[in-house]
Amino acid sequence: MTLKLLHFADAHIDIANYGRHDPQTGLPVRVLDFLRSLDEIVDTAIGEKVDLVLFAGDAYKDRNPAPTFQREWGRRIMRLSKARIPTLLLVGNHDLSPSLGRAHALEEFNTLEIPYVRVLAKPELLGPKDLWNLPLQVIALPWVARSQMLASGNVTATEESEIYAELEKRLAALLDDFLEEADPNLPIVLMAHASVQGAMYGGERSVMLGSDLVLSPGLVKNTQFDYVALGHIHKAQDVNKDSYPPVVYPGSIEHVDFGEAQDEKRFVVVNLAKGETTYAWRNLDHVRSFIDLPRVALDKPEGVMKKIMAALPAKPKMKDAIVRMTIDYPRELEPYIDEAALREAAAGTFEFHLVKRPQVEARLRIPEDRHVGELSPYELLGIYWDSAHLAGKEQAALKQLAKEVIEDNPAKD
Repeated sequence: MTLKLLHFADAHIDIANYGRHDPQTGLPVRVLDFLRSLDEIVDTAIGEKVDLVLFAGDAYKDRNPAPTFQREWGRRIMRLSKARIPTLLLVGNHDLSPSLGRAHALEEFNTLEIPYVRVLAKPELLGPKDLWNLPLQVIALPWVARSQMLASGNVTATEESEIYAELEKRLAALLDDFLEEADPNLPIVLMAHASVQGAMYGGERSVMLGSDLVLSPGLVKNTQFDYVALGHIHKAQDVNKDSYPPVVYPGSIEHVDFGEAQDEKRFVVVNLAKGETTYAWRNLDHVRSFIDLPRVALDKPEGVMKKIMAALPAKPKMKDAIVRMTIDYPRELEPYIDEAALREAAAGTFEFHLVKRPQVEARLRIPEDRHVGELSPYELLGIYWDSAHLAGKEQAALKQLAKEVIEDNPAKD
């Protein structure tokens, strides 16, 4: 028997680090972007009548979401519940409080006992009786924090790397126990919110990732699994490509920062069968574009704006996109950059980030065999003009002007 699953992760629906608010809903427009992708995922699950939805962690950006964002997430999960589509919600690092004993961000679904929804907040093996009588098994591995590890006691390691090595050793033993207990005739899915060694990160990993427990490939590529549903890394990928089982990060459902500008945003539809699982990527259709332009390097005043304008994409490509342009230039070229004209040219963007990086002038170098007090004003000015790379004609004109100023204002004893 083949089961149809839908796997997604890293929704982070309350990230609103760019743009404005929508006047009708009062929500940040970027939050609406994330919710639109979430709606597309829920619509697919309902429209294709999948047997099970796997959410592999990180509903929000932190464990203290505003009530408004909890409402919006809850509305989407309730749609799945009302459609009688079983849904597993794995607790990720952004859903979990760093303080022991405090509720995680998905706690209300357990507290209210929402039909067809189950929250996975601890390592456990689920069988058909736990999964609405579906013929499969799920091993849950939610985010395990270092503080939890230390609080559990019996930790002999002191260095962070040693603590994580000990944690992985314990998890490996736990997975072995679960696999030994599992029914060998039913397919097994591993759900984990963690980093796997060898997985590729996006360009800017600092926004969403901190100090990680990194699982070894052998831990997740065990052929006793029929599908490994991962969350935490925002770049969609199969860590075990062309081998069995599929070990899949679907990635985040929207671009979080410019480090993800080149990434396709996706979710996964899985055809689960014992020893014969296949899957298909589904691209999210309405993801807002991030465009991180190649740096523009200026070196002379001639044609400054022409060079900058040429680096901008065509207006249709920039429309409604979040665009970043970085300009490197000598400080003396600052007056040649017409920022107002540049922003007018980028007026069709959702948001335009102009990053101006004037070069720090090198310290003036006095000849090694001379002291500054020994140099005449003309010699000092000549050293400065050379450091500013002024042309010979410009230096000659300035030297004449300096001579007039100095001679008209002789130094007094």
